[in-house]
Amino acid sequence: MSDEQTPTKRDASEKRDWRDTVFLPKTGFPMKAGLPQKEPAILARWKEADLYGQLRTAREGREKFILHDGPPYANGDIHIGHVLNKTLKDLVVRTQSLLGKDAPYVPGWDCHGLPIEWKVEEQYRKKKRDKDEVPPAEFRAECRAYAQHWVDVQREQFQRLGILGAWDKPYLTMDFSAEATIVGELCKVAESGQLYRGAKPVMWSPVEKTALAEAEIEYEDVTSTQIDVAFEIVESPVPELVGAHAVVWTTTPWTIPVNQAIAFGEDIPYFVWHLADGRRILLAFELKNEFEKRTGLHLTWPGASEGEVHQNVVERMAAHKIKGSELAGTIARHPMHHLGGFFARPRPLIAAPHVTTDAGTGLVHMAPDHGEEDFEACKAVGIDPVFAVEGDGKYREDWLWLGGQGSVINTKFNGPDGPICTDLREAGALLSAGDFRHSYPHSWRSKARVIYRCTPQWFVAMDRPLSHLPALSRAEQRWEGEGGNTVIDEEAHAGSPTLRELALQSIADTRFVPDKGRNRIGSMVEGRPDWVLSRQRAWGVPITLFVDRKSGKYLVDPEVNARIVAAIRDKGVDAWTAEGAAQRFLGDGRNPDDYEQVTDILDVWFDSGCTHVFTLESGHWPEQRWPADLYLEGSDQHRGWFQSSLLESCATRGRAPYDTVLTHGFTMDSKGMKMSKSLGNTVNPLDLMKETGADILRLWVASVDFTEDHRIGKEILAGVSDSYRKIRNTFRYLLGALEGFEEAERVTDLAEMPELERYMAALLSQLDEELKAALNAYDFNGYARALSDFCNNDLSAFYFDIRKDCLYCDAPGDPKRRAYRSLLDTLFHALVRWFAPILVFTTEEVWATRYPDAASVHLSDWPELPDGADRRLLEIWTSYRALREQVTAEIEPMRREKVIGSSLEAQVAIGLPDSADRPMLSADELAELFIVSEVLLDTGSVVEGPAVIAHRTDLHKCGRCWRHLPEVDEDGDLCARCEEVVA
Repeated sequence: MSDEQTPTKRDASEKRDWRDTVFLPKTGFPMKAGLPQKEPAILARWKEADLYGQLRTAREGREKFILHDGPPYANGDIHIGHVLNKTLKDLVVRTQSLLGKDAPYVPGWDCHGLPIEWKVEEQYRKKKRDKDEVPPAEFRAECRAYAQHWVDVQREQFQRLGILGAWDKPYLTMDFSAEATIVGELCKVAESGQLYRGAKPVMWSPVEKTALAEAEIEYEDVTSTQIDVAFEIVESPVPELVGAHAVVWTTTPWTIPVNQAIAFGEDIPYFVWHLADGRRILLAFELKNEFEKRTGLHLTWPGASEGEVHQNVVERMAAHKIKGSELAGTIARHPMHHLGGFFARPRPLIAAPHVTTDAGTGLVHMAPDHGEEDFEACKAVGIDPVFAVEGDGKYREDWLWLGGQGSVINTKFNGPDGPICTDLREAGALLSAGDFRHSYPHSWRSKARVIYRCTPQWFVAMDRPLSHLPALSRAEQRWEGEGGNTVIDEEAHAGSPTLRELALQSIADTRFVPDKGRNRIGSMVEGRPDWVLSRQRAWGVPITLFVDRKSGKYLVDPEVNARIVAAIRDKGVDAWTAEGAAQRFLGDGRNPDDYEQVTDILDVWFDSGCTHVFTLESGHWPEQRWPADLYLEGSDQHRGWFQSSLLESCATRGRAPYDTVLTHGFTMDSKGMKMSKSLGNTVNPLDLMKETGADILRLWVASVDFTEDHRIGKEILAGVSDSYRKIRNTFRYLLGALEGFEEAERVTDLAEMPELERYMAALLSQLDEELKAALNAYDFNGYARALSDFCNNDLSAFYFDIRKDCLYCDAPGDPKRRAYRSLLDTLFHALVRWFAPILVFTTEEVWATRYPDAASVHLSDWPELPDGADRRLLEIWTSYRALREQVTAEIEPMRREKVIGSSLEAQVAIGLPDSADRPMLSADELAELFIVSEVLLDTGSVVEGPAVIAHRTDLHKCGRCWRHLPEVDEDGDLCARCEEVVA
């Protein structure tokens, strides 16, 4: 029976209106959600009732599940990436809690570092204050206040999303206890011998005046100036080279003033070519054409007579090729040698394995100050850095060429008309200068170009044996190959493993979701250089080391370290530089004048890499434990937090601080483009929550394949809102249909229920397994899709539709109606729990509508389903549903053509072939299944499959249930069932 229909009446004054006898669903649960208004009120009730505290009490003593929160940066309002990340974490924690585990969630923030320092400096610049004139303690206090402001703002915004956690007790890396723990971890690394100070080229931002970690770098396409520069050869074991010019090619002209050598490839064939002006130049034989194309210069070889055949020329040229190894001992001079001093020194030609013939000239100019490979190759022959470029990107004032000038990242300074090219051109050394498009590293904060710059920095060694950790108990293992296979290295070190080896072993032992994350982080760790720990800034945790001025070694004294840790725990990082601190830390037996007190601060990635220690181990959160079951962040954290946590934990504990790593992709706009304020394609989650509510955003998170890059936009969110309305309508129907349901009405034995109810119980049991499997795989997209499909396809379009007549028209005590309502109650308790981790506000509203005085739905466990679900029915009813679709397809044209008004006006004849299994349902039951007046079965038809023929029925309609039945006369009186119910 349909709600919208009204009985056909011969004479309205003579007919009784039976609508008041129909048991229509009743509920106060509105179809209009009004989430922006309702959600804050629900959130306020949770806070007042301390829902998180209630949940901790309820789960006390259960199996633990620990998700350790990767700290967002306390800098600005949340964006859509935050929404995805925090909601995924909330889904994990809530589903694990639903499964019965004790799954606490302690949120945290990264508070130190350059982004905050940069913002405070911006405020200074607006006030025309010089940051360097502000006392460091005062500056740090302003940084602390700035970070605290955004912690408070973001905390409220995250809670508005429905994220449940210990918001009144988060972890902050700037808490004194956290700072002390970070210092303690640094001391462990120092005591292990992994820490050392060395001068190596590191990524450096001339704008921010500090070293940067790889995780702080992003790559953008830029146009640089490429130049070819000639270095005159003044000495060589190959006589013909003397007087010739070795030509180098570079896209960083600013490094030419710091050149100290020229590198060649030992196996590369070189050749001396002639220019039109009579000069001879040396470059790789096979790069002649590329050089001519790039420079516009024509190269010749005058060693052949004009009449000689080509083959003879080729053979004679081959004989004049110079193998790279023959260049050893060759000396060139810098184009600016006339300046004297540094530039008058010999420029040796040295062998280097990184030299190739992929591009350029096959000769590479070497500036050990500004390249990792340059540094290593020059170091091998005793050439040291000269530290010519200052922290702001300018050459030292005393530098003979361009002293005090720069900045070296300025494109005009490096351009064809800039001072470098101009001086080289005047010296006769510049053979070409032009544009070159390529990818170049930038600071992700300032967006400015960075450089490699050699400065004294503190490093953690990747390849020194970790003597403080026990040696591996079996042949050393390492990560290798596709899929992260663990292979045995038979020639393993007999002693302790290195940090790199431990990290690779931990990667092999860790579960990655998706698994491709293993390859990504594995390849990064396998090839990464030593970890640069030091930064030259003010807002951060100090590198609390004393260096002996005579020996250059840092002091390792557990008692000194203990005093430092205690002081920072009491006073924070200002304790390191407080007046008289050095003497207090060193103790009476040492003279502070004998020691250098290090002033650098720690890389903030070391800060965040230590969060597992002060959050999971410190005891501040007794509900936590180490290691974490799960780390969950974006894919960029394979080079960030995943890796810094891995390295810190392996260096101090010998294994990763996590058992599983889950990686999500990035949110793009509706066209698949990266979001950018400049493009105007960003989506503001704060506005969306005001417009549609947080549950819509949460459903969007659960509806995308978050393991890949995914999209958001108006049309996408409109589709999510439509899905939400269908889910809400399902709950509204359940609430209405269950109005007044009591335990006395319940049918507890599945065997006593009709077959349709037993089939739905089997479907529910199957769904239960599917959902648990999805959660085990962290497949929230699959979880949400399975629930949504079940509501739409199995309930609304099938079960509810079929049993509507039973609910509306059967007597309250009818066994079938009681069975239906009993199963609806089971469905309600299952669905409201299963949806609770996603639609946190809506399910609370649903739960409170039915149980206004009960505790929160979020304190519930995974639903218990009736025992004895008959899974055999799944296959049987698959054929019934296929037949139902066939019947519906046959009836639909009749409805479109107005032959019938509803399917109840149709009579269906079904022909089944002799070989077909006979339906287990009766004709009346099939009529109810198909929602038609009657079904005529012919079980001996000569057809290949079920044949369906539909007609308009000649039977009359019951005035109450509107079914067309034989016992109803043409006046539309009641059918036998309705007569009995009404009586």
